[in-house]
Amino acid sequence: MEVSTMMSSTVQNLMNVTFDWLNSTLDVPSVRAVVFGFNIRGHLFIEVFLLVVILFLLSQKSYKPPKRPLTNKEIDELCDEWVPEPLIPSLNKELLYEPPALESAAEPHTIVNGKEVVNFTSANYLGLIGHKKLLESCTASLDKYGVGSCGPRGFYGTIDVHLDCEARIAKFLGTPESILYSYGLSTMFSAIPAFSKKGDIIVADEGVHWGIQNGLYLSRSTVVYFKHNDINSLRQTLEKITTENKRVKKLRRYIVIEAVYQNSGQIAPLDEIIKLKEKYRFRILLDESNSIGVLGSSGRGLTEHYGVPIEKIDLVTADMGRALATEGGFCTGSTRVIDHQRLSSSGYVFSASLPPYLASAAISALDILEKDPKLIKKLKNNIAVLWKGLSGISGLTIAGSQESPIVYLKLKKSTGSMQEDRRLLEAIAERVLKEDSVFVVASKRSTLDKCRLPVGIRLYVSAGHSESDLRKASESLKRVAKQVLGGS
Repeated sequence: MEVSTMMSSTVQNLMNVTFDWLNSTLDVPSVRAVVFGFNIRGHLFIEVFLLVVILFLLSQKSYKPPKRPLTNKEIDELCDEWVPEPLIPSLNKELLYEPPALESAAEPHTIVNGKEVVNFTSANYLGLIGHKKLLESCTASLDKYGVGSCGPRGFYGTIDVHLDCEARIAKFLGTPESILYSYGLSTMFSAIPAFSKKGDIIVADEGVHWGIQNGLYLSRSTVVYFKHNDINSLRQTLEKITTENKRVKKLRRYIVIEAVYQNSGQIAPLDEIIKLKEKYRFRILLDESNSIGVLGSSGRGLTEHYGVPIEKIDLVTADMGRALATEGGFCTGSTRVIDHQRLSSSGYVFSASLPPYLASAAISALDILEKDPKLIKKLKNNIAVLWKGLSGISGLTIAGSQESPIVYLKLKKSTGSMQEDRRLLEAIAERVLKEDSVFVVASKRSTLDKCRLPVGIRLYVSAGHSESDLRKASESLKRVAKQVLGGS
């Protein structure tokens, strides 16, 4: 209103000045009448026209005279002053940390910094690292095939031992077919994008490890996380998705979980998850990296542990660098599921195939597991012994499940900072290594890892540990934790 009033007043003044000039200059009655008539009838038109002109001028950039071209000397000076952004950010103290290096095989007893220590940092669950039969099979395979395959599976990188290993895994788990990957971590982040695309829906546990997180990202699917290992949270999430999304029945939809969570040591409640899967009509992608060779009476994993037919799981993946003491990964399921990966899974199509001697080692590990089920009994007994020894530890609590091979110690009372929590846990790990030769580490996460579960000290229990090893570890941790954290 104020702008309009000002504009009207300005235009009126301008018209008055113009009328006076014409009156004094021409002093013609006819001209005066025309101007006076124009002033009455056309003032609205003039006001609108001037308003448009003013708005146009205000919208224009201020005039800047063209700059003269820079001289060669000025260009050289600017180039000398320019400092590019660093390729990587500056490293803080935490990133500069170098973990202790092993100087012998990662067995229950290993050499660190020239000293023998009890090793709880390697996921050697069945104690097969250094096993005579594995070494013999690797030696024979090296003599026959050499070290590497020098080619992807689809381009002359398939060797007969790969096919034998895939058939052996499928037979052991009771599935129609299996597929091998060259690297354990790449198995999950290659398999997920092979089946889930943009527009699909994935419901995942918030505690999944980085390999799964990367697979979720690469799939470009809509990802919804539920609370870690919380069946009620999963139920509510599935209910919300199916009721709020009218197109959900037309989309591919998955539940992604770990059998034994690497970031907490907890075991997934598969029996309850299966019920929800069938009710809401989702598919299940299950990572069994920490459960094959561990859970179930014969080490066949989470499905055997709960007595669930493996056919109810749409996709099972696992890292062979744990209980099987070799390297690489596998995916097992129906023939159609496996055949699809041979054409569309990036980690399979574009990577050189698994070195033949590692496939031979995996076959030998499965043979040992089937012939000697006492290894699983020994492992479960060792887990129980360590749990009992760590009961009542000051300032810490065991976060995992009692049958999990990962005993995960986290702070009872967090400092409120993940970085500060990690510092306290690392102080405990460093002291038990230095004072008692017990090798444990605080959980490490890269800057890419988005997991927000509490950090902790992760102990991998092995069937190769003796009871004296377990007692030594529990006593050392209890003593040092009390000194570092106090009696809380």
